[in-house]
Amino acid sequence: MTTPASRPSRPWGTLGAGAAAVTTCAVCCAGPILAVLGSIGVTSAIGALWMPALAVLAVAAGLGVLAVRRRRRTASCYTAPARADLGMPAFGPPPGAPDSKSAR
Repeated sequence: MTTPASRPSRPWGTLGAGAAAVTTCAVCCAGPILAVLGSIGVTSAIGALWMPALAVLAVAAGLGVLAVRRRRRTASCYTAPARADLGMPAFGPPPGAPDSKSAR
């Protein structure tokens, strides 16, 4: 029978378990980490390709706004001064009616 004092010490057992835990964690987390890094890369590539197009669209939209504002300013609502006949409100019976004074 061997006693614990006579057994050779094995420090590698603890290190092996730690290495196994680190390896398991790396294998488990590698997929999501690579997915996040890949999506950042794809987004950067799309941004690098589309940013010039977006800049051109922004400039075109700005020029369109300026053109519309200028056109509205030159074609603003302007009326020539003219006499407006609003007429007078009539109180009583209309002229020519049998009850009016002109018919008597």
